[in-house]
Amino acid sequence: MNTRSYNTVSANKNTVDKQWVIVDAENQVVGRFASQVAMILRGKTKPSFTPHVDCGDNVIIVNADKIKFTGKKWTEKEYVWYTGYPGGQRHATPQQLMAKDPTLILEYAVHRMLPKTKLGNRLKRNLFIYSGTEHPHAAQKPKKVTFSI
Repeated sequence: MNTRSYNTVSANKNTVDKQWVIVDAENQVVGRFASQVAMILRGKTKPSFTPHVDCGDNVIIVNADKIKFTGKKWTEKEYVWYTGYPGGQRHATPQQLMAKDPTLILEYAVHRMLPKTKLGNRLKRNLFIYSGTEHPHAAQKPKKVTFSI
């Protein structure tokens, strides 16, 4: 007779229920918004969260060009990366990145909040960022999600 009345259920790629969600980045603060998106991508908002499985949703971000920073971060914050070549350290402010590609700021913010592992690389493929309101994912019928931050 089995006297245990509960079992721990771990999700796997066959039992995960992946949805498509759409979030609007208009007038959202970058860091707070990115942390909420990263939680959805990781699957931490679901009761069936399993740390080693991609159980998060596919996220579509629209209006990425209308995000905001607090304080003087538009001019004083600095993104630093290294190209791999001697003397290849590069610097850019959010203003410069916005002029280059409006989606880069949110992409950097969200990607740097995900795990730096093979799972994190897989989760990054579930994020789609667009600078306007138009997106090519209407066939997936995404549901709209709003954040109260």
